[in-house]
Amino acid sequence: MLSANLLLVVSVAYVAFLFLVAWVGDRQAAAGRMAWLRSPVVYTLSISVYCTSWTFYGAVGTAARSGLDFLPIYLGPTLVFVGWWWLLRKLVRVAREQRVTSIADLISARYGKSPALAVIVTVVAVVATTPYIALQLQSVTLSYEAITGTHDATRTAFWVAAGMAVFTILFGTRNVDANERHHGVVAAIALEAVVKLAALLAVGGFVVWGVMGGIGPVFERMPAELADPQALFGPRWVVLTFLAASAIICLPRQFQVTVVENMDERHLVTAGWMFPLYLFLISLFVLPIAIAGLEVLPAGANPDLFVLTLPLASDRQALTLFAFIGGFSSATSMVIVASIALSIMVSNHIVMPLAMRYLMAGRATSGDVRELLLMSRRVAIGAVLGFGYLYFLLSGGSDALAAIGLIAFCGVAQFLPPLVGGLFWRGATRTGALAGLTAGTALWAYTMLMPSFGGSVLMSAATIADGPFGLAFLRPQALFGLAGSDPLVHAVVWSVGVNVLLFVTVSLMTVPQPLERLQGAAFVDVYGAGAGDQGRFIRRSATSEDLFILAQRILGREEARRLFDEAAAGQGRGGGLPEPTDGFIARLERELAGSIGAASAHAMVSRAAGGETISLDELISIADETQRLIETSERLADKTAELEATARQLRQANDQLRRLDRQKDDFLSQVSHELRTPMTSIRSFAEILLANPDISRAQAERFLTVINSESRRLTRLLDEILDIGQLEAGPHALQLRTLDAGAELHAAVETVAPLAAEAGVAVHEPPAMEGIAIRANPDRLRQVLINLLTNAIKYNEAAEPEIRIGWARRRGALVVDVIDNGGGVGREEAGDIFSKFTRGSRALEGQGAGLGLPISRAIMRRMGGELEVVFGPDGTSFFRIRLALAEAADARSTAAE
Repeated sequence: MLSANLLLVVSVAYVAFLFLVAWVGDRQAAAGRMAWLRSPVVYTLSISVYCTSWTFYGAVGTAARSGLDFLPIYLGPTLVFVGWWWLLRKLVRVAREQRVTSIADLISARYGKSPALAVIVTVVAVVATTPYIALQLQSVTLSYEAITGTHDATRTAFWVAAGMAVFTILFGTRNVDANERHHGVVAAIALEAVVKLAALLAVGGFVVWGVMGGIGPVFERMPAELADPQALFGPRWVVLTFLAASAIICLPRQFQVTVVENMDERHLVTAGWMFPLYLFLISLFVLPIAIAGLEVLPAGANPDLFVLTLPLASDRQALTLFAFIGGFSSATSMVIVASIALSIMVSNHIVMPLAMRYLMAGRATSGDVRELLLMSRRVAIGAVLGFGYLYFLLSGGSDALAAIGLIAFCGVAQFLPPLVGGLFWRGATRTGALAGLTAGTALWAYTMLMPSFGGSVLMSAATIADGPFGLAFLRPQALFGLAGSDPLVHAVVWSVGVNVLLFVTVSLMTVPQPLERLQGAAFVDVYGAGAGDQGRFIRRSATSEDLFILAQRILGREEARRLFDEAAAGQGRGGGLPEPTDGFIARLERELAGSIGAASAHAMVSRAAGGETISLDELISIADETQRLIETSERLADKTAELEATARQLRQANDQLRRLDRQKDDFLSQVSHELRTPMTSIRSFAEILLANPDISRAQAERFLTVINSESRRLTRLLDEILDIGQLEAGPHALQLRTLDAGAELHAAVETVAPLAAEAGVAVHEPPAMEGIAIRANPDRLRQVLINLLTNAIKYNEAAEPEIRIGWARRRGALVVDVIDNGGGVGREEAGDIFSKFTRGSRALEGQGAGLGLPISRAIMRRMGGELEVVFGPDGTSFFRIRLALAEAADARSTAAE
């Protein structure tokens, strides 16, 4: 028999090796050498933290007791990664856009960054994870006692819990990482995934071929009750599959590794096949080990320990030690990640709000919030392990590990309705999420958690058997007369069913607040353009100094200085602090959310930047109504087969409504921004003149000059808006006549010649273009040519700037190319360059309103031509206009007659 000292030495050495791997991973990440850390294989292996000691030991115990009941625990996650990749992708995208740090942070951020929701989710997560931590303590304790022959479970579990707490604190709270990524931890968890898989496969191979003599003899000796077909695909199977599918998303540790730690969306493609393969391999020998244990080991042997006791009974000490390390890996990986995830939730959503309210009023030193976060997370880790140990003591150490794990699965399944509903339903409200989550959690605790203590804590055995006050219809496991069903099925149907019912019903009956509506749009339409840019909707005011102090307290001096320097440079400021614009304040809030969570970041920024208002509320409301009409139209179309043609037209109209609705929102937002800039200058200088009647003549003239210039700018902007509105909406065509293309081009070049000379840009006209007749409107054609030439002059940053104009006849049309050597338009911005209020990357702040190119394209299309960006073979770009030749236009007219 292996000695206790040997187990202790090997365990400590293994833990030290894991710590070394984590340390190396963090050092590599800090140095920027992250190639292997960014590997999709490492990411996928880290997701295997799902396979805890429940999998390593409890799956075999479940198979020995109930046959194939263990399969749904692997089937649920497989279905998610194979068939629900779109849900995982959306979760990862939302988490990146919103700087999410935990599942509590995501649910809170979706529903208006609600602190109440964040607290409730955190408390439920801690309570639901407590039995799971107790399960890990029990598995390590049982395996240690099985090998050493000792029988002091209370003492052993205490030291295991203490050791895990110390290890996790050293392992995962060395610093506060941006966006709560722990590169070293992920690397160590990936290594543990390989260890526990190798250990289970080694034991399985030994049992099948070393003990039973092959696959055939194993299944020849399988008890008939283990393969009872009536137990398959029944209500319990469905519920187990649902719980496992929910757990792979909603367990705090799974959300941490799958969503928060994800560094590249494309890694989900690898995880989509590799993680199901991992689950298949780790479950491959579960049933053979269970069969062999029932056949070989004495009656009464604990089925949960067959993985360990089979090699131990065969005196295979090396294999027994390897199996112990595999089970130890399974437990420690779960405890590490779960404790880190829960400590982040506790510190961000419970400690931080309390600290903001009671402790931070007079304290403002650099990094003080980071210190508080680290300290609170270390204390939280100790508390979480302490709760797990307490549950282990109070529950009496249940014999069935799987039963303990299912309590946690059912608890975290309460997060699924507000999470999935928030991702896909704009109408979901904070009140609905609170109602559903609160009621579902209460029913879970009443029907499943409290009865798990067996009548020793909170609920007596008489209450469990007869109901409170002898009311049989309130029995926890036969609520309202629903008797005779499996206790697990009963608890899930009541808790999750009421959760969903209240979530949907209350959401339909309540109206979301403006910030909820804004966040809902950002979550549901996360793939849309500008989904994460909320600075243009939220109006706040603050001083740069106050914001810098706040950033230092949370991010530290160096990180805060880097962020503010980048923002100042982006605003064109040479030094100092950036302008506290709405966009910068929104960016700062996102950065802070990566460390303290969305709700706490929003609260702290709101304290520093008062007067928060949300504009475009009515427009968002209209968008919501439009979305509801679209969904109603689609449902009606699906139900009526006779109106298929009408349904097709409705879908096309709905698609156009979506596009028009987005264009309307963007257009009104940009117009308000562009109009506000000159109006602000006019108002400011006018107020100065009115408030200072004795101002000097020179100053007055300077202020009036600015007012006059901004008024002209405002007039030009309004003229352009009216111009593009008439061009896009007017049904009549422009008056076209036959023109000389060369003469029109020469006139346009002559018009911009003074501007070109002043900028030092050489303009080369094409030779031999005289006599080419085109059909166009002379004024509008010249407007387009002048706009293209002016842009090419203004934005040309080449050392020797020049513009070349080329032309060619192509299929009855004249093609004119305006080519400059200033860099052109990039491929990434070519698709948006003709959108209203869109400026190219070379445009500086204040250089135009971004309407010239949209107006020019609209003019060309009204004349039967086209304006487009063309890319040459070498990747350079230029603008091309296409005009109808006069003879081709006449031929078409004759053919029509």
